[in-house]
Amino acid sequence: MVVVNGARALVKTLEKQGVKVIFGIPGGAVLDICEALADSSIRTILTRHEQCAAHAADGYARASGQVGVCLATSGPGATNLVTGIATAYMDSSPIVAFTGQVPMRLIGRDAFQEVDIIGITCPITKHNFQVERASDIPLIVEKAFRIASSGRPGPVLVDIPKNVQIELFDVEFDGGFEVAFRQPNHAPHPLQVKKAVDLLASAESPMIIAGGGVIASNASQELLAVAELLMAPVATTLMGKGAIPENHPLATGLLGMHGTVASNRLIQEADVVLAVGMRFSDRTTGKLEEFCSDAKIIHIEVDAAEIGKNIEADVPIVADAKQALQEIYKLLKMKVVKRERTALMAKIKELKEQLEGKANCERELKPPRLMVEIRRVLPENAIITTEVGQNQMWAALYLKVYKPRTFISSGGLGTMGFGFPAALGAKVACPEVPVVDIAGDGSFIMTEQDLATSVEENIPVTIVVLNNSLLGMVAQWQRLFYNRRYFAVNLGKVPDFVKLAEAYGAQGFRVKTLEEFSSVFKKALQSSVTTVIDVPILPEENVLPMVPPGKGLKWMIWE
Repeated sequence: MVVVNGARALVKTLEKQGVKVIFGIPGGAVLDICEALADSSIRTILTRHEQCAAHAADGYARASGQVGVCLATSGPGATNLVTGIATAYMDSSPIVAFTGQVPMRLIGRDAFQEVDIIGITCPITKHNFQVERASDIPLIVEKAFRIASSGRPGPVLVDIPKNVQIELFDVEFDGGFEVAFRQPNHAPHPLQVKKAVDLLASAESPMIIAGGGVIASNASQELLAVAELLMAPVATTLMGKGAIPENHPLATGLLGMHGTVASNRLIQEADVVLAVGMRFSDRTTGKLEEFCSDAKIIHIEVDAAEIGKNIEADVPIVADAKQALQEIYKLLKMKVVKRERTALMAKIKELKEQLEGKANCERELKPPRLMVEIRRVLPENAIITTEVGQNQMWAALYLKVYKPRTFISSGGLGTMGFGFPAALGAKVACPEVPVVDIAGDGSFIMTEQDLATSVEENIPVTIVVLNNSLLGMVAQWQRLFYNRRYFAVNLGKVPDFVKLAEAYGAQGFRVKTLEEFSSVFKKALQSSVTTVIDVPILPEENVLPMVPPGKGLKWMIWE
């Protein structure tokens, strides 16, 4: 037994959890935690905004598969984490956020920098804790990590009042703590597996939709085995991008409002849809009542709350994606002889070429061709993050991803400013791998101050800014649906991104041709400092296909 205060108990427990890095900003309500971290092996990365700390922890988690950790002081420090926590919640990313709090005797008295962060974050966390006794810290922290990483991953917040951080108590760190919460069974029900296999075995045109749950459960190999046995096309959600290598003949790309022609055409012809680890979001389905109305749907999802929430499944399977796919494959291979499906493969190839052909032959510095060039230069294991908007959709459509956890983007919340700090977190998690943020000028401006973090903490990443001096996606919607009546979307010509990068000690380049970009991009990947590449694009460049072709498909979900 040793006598420690709450802050040192926290840090010791974090070390025991295997935490290597924490992203955050100190403040009065966490100074005792900072004092303990100063004596720790844990690397503390000082971000320049708490939102960036949360996004960096998120990027770290998505790239590594481990829990990301961030820290903020009470009041505004805590509230600045909220957008990052909500982003992680919507995309099922495991992070644990620690916040300081005023002493317990002052809670509820409007003390300096007091805010009810428990109440604020209740709807956007899997669970949150406010620690009342220092002796509870080891158990609560262990619970927090278990909750964040188990089942459907997600964020957990731990709020620690100042008096709890300095309170002394006796603790035994050797051995584990008994975590008192029910461990759900993530194995699939055998009867539901049999029903799914019977449907798939008799299907004439089966199709698979792979969501982020495939990546979270490390089920890509199992997904591919089932797809190849059925010779079924595989579409992905935005979170599922990378679940199947996108150069695979069965991979048809993104499904939904901004999806590929191949995925959106083939889903209409499917008679059985196997949806794995996805929640049928509006961006994937469009009008719910018209989505796959003639198909039987098998829905594999570890979170029972998602089953039937948006789309009613004919065969619901509440289970871990990896375990469910393993069981489906075992039964399926006894019932199905692998089919050639030559006509289908030719059709998939033709539909994919409709999207890829123009981008591959284009020589101008346009976004689709730029994505092809980026992919050509990058190694397969490189990590791509994106901001939100047109840049995100161009990357999702045209930049092929070959491995899980190498495409990181904000899906459910659509958080502008996410990509750059997420890239920093991903680079910390995978320091030997090139990390590239595909950015729009509007998004990058929102978190560009953390160029300081990338330089001072020696975290070199590459940011490719598609610069149209607009809030591009909003302008595109105004152009297409509001008779070109632009409102509050013109960003003007500031800042100069080259000078901005140089002001932070990074390097900046502006390119005007594809050849210039290729040369600069290769240099950036070898650089020991962060590089910002400013790529001017035409203001009226649209992301296509905006409205996917096909009878009966409606994607304007706000009608």
